[in-house]
Amino acid sequence: MNIKLRLVAMNFLQFFIWGSWLISLGGYMIVTLKFTGVEVGSIFATMGIASLFMPAVMGIISDRFVNAEKVLGISHIVGGLLLFTASGIKDYPSLYIIMLFNSMAYMPTIALANTVSYNALEKSGLDIMKSFPPIRVWGTIGFICAMWMVDFMGATKSPVQLYIAGGSAILLGLYSFTMPKRPPLKPGDARSFATTLGLDAFILFRSKKMAVFFIFSMFLGAALQVTNLFGGSFLDDFKGRFPDSFGVQHPNLLLSISQISETLFILTIPFFLQKFGIKKVMLFSIVAWVFRFGLFGIGDPDKGLFLLVLSMIIYGMAFDFFNISGSLFVEKEADIKMRASAQGLFMLMTNGLGAFFGGILSGWVVDFFTSPNGIRNWQNIWFTFAGYALVLAIAFPLIFKYKHDRNAVRGPVAH
Repeated sequence: MNIKLRLVAMNFLQFFIWGSWLISLGGYMIVTLKFTGVEVGSIFATMGIASLFMPAVMGIISDRFVNAEKVLGISHIVGGLLLFTASGIKDYPSLYIIMLFNSMAYMPTIALANTVSYNALEKSGLDIMKSFPPIRVWGTIGFICAMWMVDFMGATKSPVQLYIAGGSAILLGLYSFTMPKRPPLKPGDARSFATTLGLDAFILFRSKKMAVFFIFSMFLGAALQVTNLFGGSFLDDFKGRFPDSFGVQHPNLLLSISQISETLFILTIPFFLQKFGIKKVMLFSIVAWVFRFGLFGIGDPDKGLFLLVLSMIIYGMAFDFFNISGSLFVEKEADIKMRASAQGLFMLMTNGLGAFFGGILSGWVVDFFTSPNGIRNWQNIWFTFAGYALVLAIAFPLIFKYKHDRNAVRGPVAH
């Protein structure tokens, strides 16, 4: 089979697994298992904990000891078995432990899948920079397809979503063993734990500009998963007022507009970076988060459905203009000798520390605005998150000092 098609299948399944539960698990835990906001937030925060060290650990194992495709396969099989186990658990402490181990198994596979893909393309004599992006887009398509499948099966509030995720994880685990071999690197080529994790890039904090950038990256990272955590339960709480509305009947379909928007906004990044520079593009992202949360606060699945749809569309700008543009900025500003470490540091600040604190703090906010009889004041909840983003939007341009040079941007963006 054509190697590109094989990689499309691998990337499709890679994110199909995640899409099966990431958007709907929060609703399942709140509505069906009756978990508190803090409990839900802490379970999602396990992804942040795992992102702090597991990608580095698995990266070193694949660089030094075991073929990358085998590490990828084993990780997915272990993750799949853990998801099957999670489907039968109803209490918070046990589910927390299982999902923590699942995060430790799954989060490293995102980077490992890239490594396996790059290796396969290189062995086939293909240009990685030209060939991989169209392949990677199928990962987002897989994520959306999983959301739709869970929705149409009526599994957004049931453990069936975990069976779907677990089955697809084991399938991908077995499939990974058939990918082109990527053996361990030569001793001199393998990166250290500190380099893989990005710790040696902490020298960048000596620059005030980079220090401010990384700190705001952590603050923004806290916002990335908030609507993923609570979007499903938010829509479900309208079932008493609008039981037949589209958003209540098909929450995952409505929420999937966010991922569709994300794929479209990726294409606009080179233009915006070239014209406005990283400072304004990051500011656009922060302001987009204000509208993302604010529109959730005033929208509803009935007459306010257009406001929710607008929020989903804005998500593409909020997510991409921060995540991808930030990565490009790090690539441009870091010394060539530590670019890999700098990217590791960026991921640590956003998907590690940011995701961890975001999961915990958002859970506290939800519980604070939940009455003793379990009724949640979603407008206050979303306005609190919008206020948080607004504070960042005001502070960022005042603190982050950066002068845009259009000529300097052309190289990295084109690359």
